[in-house]
Amino acid sequence: MEHARHYQPIKISILLYVVLVSITPLVLIMTIAGYSFHTAYRDKVEVQLVQLVEKHRQTVNSFLNEKGADIRVIAHSLSFAQLSDDSALAGILATLQEQHAGVFVDLGLVNQKGEQVAYAGSFKLARADYSTADWFKQAKGREFYLSDVFLGLRGLPHFIVAVRVPFAGQNYILRATIDFVAFNELVENISVGETGLAFIINSRGEFQTKPRVDLSSEVPAILDLIKKNIDLAKERAKAAESVAVPAYKSQERLPVHFFTHRPDKGSSVISVMTPLKGGDWVLVFQQEEREALARLYQTRMVLAAVFLLGALAIIAMAFLLSRRVISRIAQVDTEKEMMNERVIEAGKLASLGELAAGIAHEINNPVAIMVEESGWIGDLLEEKEFGDTDNIREIRRALAQIRTQGGRCKEITHKLLSFARKTDPTETEVDPNALAEEVVGLSEQRAKFAQVKVEAALADGLPRIRASASEMQQVLLNLLNNAMDAMDKKQGGKITISTRFADGMVVFDVADTGMGIPEANLQRIFDPFFTTKPVGKGTGLGLSICYGIIRKMGGKITVNSAVGQGTCFHIHVPVSEQKGRPETSLV
Repeated sequence: MEHARHYQPIKISILLYVVLVSITPLVLIMTIAGYSFHTAYRDKVEVQLVQLVEKHRQTVNSFLNEKGADIRVIAHSLSFAQLSDDSALAGILATLQEQHAGVFVDLGLVNQKGEQVAYAGSFKLARADYSTADWFKQAKGREFYLSDVFLGLRGLPHFIVAVRVPFAGQNYILRATIDFVAFNELVENISVGETGLAFIINSRGEFQTKPRVDLSSEVPAILDLIKKNIDLAKERAKAAESVAVPAYKSQERLPVHFFTHRPDKGSSVISVMTPLKGGDWVLVFQQEEREALARLYQTRMVLAAVFLLGALAIIAMAFLLSRRVISRIAQVDTEKEMMNERVIEAGKLASLGELAAGIAHEINNPVAIMVEESGWIGDLLEEKEFGDTDNIREIRRALAQIRTQGGRCKEITHKLLSFARKTDPTETEVDPNALAEEVVGLSEQRAKFAQVKVEAALADGLPRIRASASEMQQVLLNLLNNAMDAMDKKQGGKITISTRFADGMVVFDVADTGMGIPEANLQRIFDPFFTTKPVGKGTGLGLSICYGIIRKMGGKITVNSAVGQGTCFHIHVPVSEQKGRPETSLV
């Protein structure tokens, strides 16, 4: 497994280089081709929609001009007596409705005061008063007037064609009502696809036709586009004048404008606008960009599929190539390892000699405790009391401690054998709190004689760790012993061992109130054979061994220290995959 991880970075590098070198030209080609096709197709769609809207504008203008021309002809060809006669108007209306499929709803003659003096139609509007109506105010001073769509007295949407009729020194107005439904259907005939729709809106944001979807929330944005449309038209007109373009040609280029925008509540929308009724109205065609450019998006999907298949083929070949290269490198390394195996075995024997000093250093701790406990037993045996007394129970506790430390000696010697036989110490599910409590118990006697107070601050609900209990004991005891050695011999001090959970790991903190470590030594404390203790008091291997044990478990060990304030070691150990509630024992 370690062998495979060693070659993984090389394999990834070969794979990346081959893939990048192979795919980069493919990406450039696809990008350039895709951009060119996108631009060409979008231009084609723009031209088609502009032509469609311009043709429809001509249809709508023809409709309005035709209806206006009919009313002009009637106003100028008939006498005032005929126009002011209800029955004559009714006949004219019937003829108009027959010829134009009911587009004309009614006719009326209005005097200059706004009073309707003659009327023909299905509504009860005889003698109606239009003096306050907006359309009448606008029509009074004009030869011809086409109103906006409004409800008026009848309460239905309609618009009016009005022609001035002079008679006997007064100006009368012949008005005709155009059927809104017929006009609305004419505008909606431009609809394309599922999302394409057309409508007419005036400069005040009032719809002159009824869109088949609710666009009331988009009126501000539509008005903004109309303003931009007008500004753009003015800029183009100035540009045409600057290059001496004939007026009729510049007007041909101005009417229709193409925009793409994104409403607040939807996807991108294509809008095509053109003025109507001398600029008072604007014909707007809208269609969602995804539908208008559906063929473009389909082509993009095909290109993406082709690119994906090509990329997968390149990656597959790169993977096979890197695998063959790594296989060859591994074969060469294996042959090299076989040649060096005897040298490695000889190196192990040399390493055993170097580790002997470290092992002796580690055995000193349990042996010292055993000696102290033996002395304590000797003192108790000098007492005259025997039997089931407190002293006897203390003797039993001391003997149990001796047995425990004897077990530690056995574990330490087992590690030496494990190294020689290529075996690792056994790892088990360990409760971090139980481990810390046991180490505190093992240090109680030495701490008592050194006038040091050892406290435990353990967090509840910690997950278990996967580690060797004896090795973790060794690490924590080593740190506790070093902390005791750093205390003032007369005043003693305080050591706190705490547990917590941070960054996905269980953390053991061993903090003391000793003399601290100078900053110059902090970078070297984990180096083998580095020690600040007097000659004969330390070998400099304790922290180095602790560092190696923790790194082997996948953890890390760090230290914070200040001279005169104390030192705190932080041991980060990965949690076990099984994260149930810790049990009360170590094994």
